[in-house]
Amino acid sequence: MEHTKPFLSILLVIATLFSLVFMQMEELRIGYVILKMTREQRQVIQEKRAKTMQLAKLTRPQHVEKMAQRRFTLKKIQASQIIHLNGGQELTSAREIN
Repeated sequence: MEHTKPFLSILLVIATLFSLVFMQMEELRIGYVILKMTREQRQVIQEKRAKTMQLAKLTRPQHVEKMAQRRFTLKKIQASQIIHLNGGQELTSAREIN
């Protein structure tokens, strides 16, 4: 039993050192994972900002009007093309026009 005590003590010290090294390696690995995820988060936020700006640009009334004129060959309306419906009498006159 006397011969095994130094052996067990050395084994315990070695196991403790291996545990410390393993924990430091895990800490380093987790640090790299956090760094990678932080970069990904920044990239996603930047992409979201770009998409929001693109959406705002595409939905501007001037842009929508320009696209309607280019793609669908729509023209600006003239004042004479507008029919105002305020009551039943004017509705009848609008039907007569058609």
